[in-house]
Amino acid sequence: MSSSNVIIMIVVFIIVVIVTIVIVRSRAKKAQREREARNSAPSAPRDPFAADQNTGGDPAQIKAGDLLEFGNEKYFVRGTLRISEGGYDWAEHFFQSDDSATRLWLTVEHDPDLQVSRWRDRPDLDIEPTSKSITIDGTDYSLVEHGTASYRSEGTTGLNEKGGLDYVDYESPDGKLLAFERFDHGRWEVSTGEPVPVGSFTIYSSS
Repeated sequence: MSSSNVIIMIVVFIIVVIVTIVIVRSRAKKAQREREARNSAPSAPRDPFAADQNTGGDPAQIKAGDLLEFGNEKYFVRGTLRISEGGYDWAEHFFQSDDSATRLWLTVEHDPDLQVSRWRDRPDLDIEPTSKSITIDGTDYSLVEHGTASYRSEGTTGLNEKGGLDYVDYESPDGKLLAFERFDHGRWEVSTGEPVPVGSFTIYSSS
């Protein structure tokens, strides 16, 4: 092979390498511009109270020691019950303010979407869930479900580390809630409650 042919082949090789480098760099810059454009694009308006918008923290991660803020009201979570029934799990978080002896609690469950309910103990109600409808404070409640489950206690709940509970749930036509719970074959405890929109309260994690 003559020296002129060798030179031509070398020149062609160099040109091919240069063209390849230019193409690769051009594609890399284009991909980078596309990523920057996606990152800088304004996000679509979202409902702040939608189930997937947990702007105030994740209710599914609440635990003893966390601080819950409902508007101007602040409460520390003192204890939690992790409850299970036939593969279905939910949590009850007990809390109270410094100036009140009334026990409040928050139920967090997926049924199938995330649902949160706020409850207040009603020791003034000496009744049992023996009928399909109950009237309290002028509100009519109808039986929704009942069952038996097991629980695991965390923090301060006043219950054993593990145990069982019976429950009976009622609901009014306008969404108000009534619950009966009996822990470890004890007496029935009565609570009234209402649903709480996810994102309407703030969770400050103790960690």
